[in-house]
Amino acid sequence: MANDPLSDFSRGSFSAQGLTYPTFSKGESGPGVVVIAEIPGITPLVADFARRVVDRGFRVTMPSMFGTPGREPSPPYLLKSISKACISKEFNTFFQRKNSPAANWARELAKDLHERCGGRGVGMVGMCLTGNFALAAMADPVMLAPVLSQPSLPFALTKALGADLNIDDGTLVAIKKRVAEDDACVLGLRFTGDGAVPPRRFESLRRELGDGFISVEIDSSQGNPHGIKKTAHSVLTEDLVDEEGHPTHAALHQVLDFFEERLQAT
Repeated sequence: MANDPLSDFSRGSFSAQGLTYPTFSKGESGPGVVVIAEIPGITPLVADFARRVVDRGFRVTMPSMFGTPGREPSPPYLLKSISKACISKEFNTFFQRKNSPAANWARELAKDLHERCGGRGVGMVGMCLTGNFALAAMADPVMLAPVLSQPSLPFALTKALGADLNIDDGTLVAIKKRVAEDDACVLGLRFTGDGAVPPRRFESLRRELGDGFISVEIDSSQGNPHGIKKTAHSVLTEDLVDEEGHPTHAALHQVLDFFEERLQAT
């Protein structure tokens, strides 16, 4: 395909839980990492992040759960994608203590990737609407490096929804058991002024997981020293400033180091 921004990824699909999504994979060797895009879909910057993961010695699979793979973001495209997600049964956007069906599908994808790649286990990063998919996947022993980047579901329309973790009680019990018995942990990223990821969501993670939750909260308050806009949302992609000394640059490398420490350590 001419001018295909994903031409260096191999295309496939994966079916589980009654759902099928296209997939884009890259990397010749190493443990597996699932990279799940934010709204509106796999943008060029999401693909660039996946390439950074591959450059660190991993094999990446990106499922395309919404949008047009490789398309640049724009306000109309964002609105169209989020509108479709809101009415989709695959994403739990308004309910408390409930797994999204797409999150259960992603858990199966992670297990399949581990079977194909081998190694100690796999990693996953979810972004925005898919942010807490990595948390749900943490219930499985193969998930060793889950990353929640600006986890935005369920939508924080009330205080209770803002504190919710987008997983059911049984999944939370399994995750807490892994934290207690297997030294499991999860890394979470958010901008402090991001209304889509209110502070009480991270407070819930700290309360439930204790030392099993590693929190990275980047100052986006008015007058912050790095001039980060108050509306900043996408830590690893659209709002990343890939310059030494910038907190988003540090967050990116903390994620990459997390994958190395959890998946490549002997």
